[in-house]
Amino acid sequence: MTDPQFPPPHGVVPPAPPAPPAVPPVPLAPGFVAPPQPSASAPSAPQAPGYAPAPQAPGYAPAPQQQYATPPGAYQVPVGGYAAPTGDYRTPDSTGRPSKLFGVLSLVLGLVATVVTPIIAAIMGYEIGRRVPEAIMELSGDNSVDSLAFLSPARDQVLWAEIGFWTGTILGVTAIVLGILAIVRKRGRGQGIAGLVIAVIGPVLFFLLLGIGLGVGAGAGAASYYG
Repeated sequence: MTDPQFPPPHGVVPPAPPAPPAVPPVPLAPGFVAPPQPSASAPSAPQAPGYAPAPQAPGYAPAPQQQYATPPGAYQVPVGGYAAPTGDYRTPDSTGRPSKLFGVLSLVLGLVATVVTPIIAAIMGYEIGRRVPEAIMELSGDNSVDSLAFLSPARDQVLWAEIGFWTGTILGVTAIVLGILAIVRKRGRGQGIAGLVIAVIGPVLFFLLLGIGLGVGAGAGAASYYG
């Protein structure tokens, strides 16, 4: 047996050192994807001029292509594309709607002239008629029916009836003018027509209610005087 510190004798082969232990493979992390390996197949060579593919065997038919079906509820495009708009392009109308002030004023003034003033005339007519019989019976020689002196006991009521008449006249004329303007300028045409018609009816209704009030008041005054 030789000492390992000395070289071996001539012709003696030293024993081989022991092999290192095998290293176990490193485990891969979860979710790790290995990179794709390069393909070993070579790229196809370009075709030579005049090359034609080989004819297919008899009875060969290509596989039918699968048609894509539109899912339900998807937006449908019309066949042939969208149609181009016909006519010239027009900008939207920026002008506002005309005001209906003339028509509204005509209607309001016509209602006041035709409803309010005839009611005042009917009330004042009743009060005048109620005082007339007593005033006529008390007339003296200088005072007669021709001088309208018999209306002196009802002078306040006569004044209010006259004020109502002229007020209704002014309002009615104004309503007629505004109604004509509303119809011509198309600013509340419907209201203007209604106001014009109502204003025309106003004078007729005024004198009608005034006469009815005078008759009823005269009957009531005569009944109280002679009763």
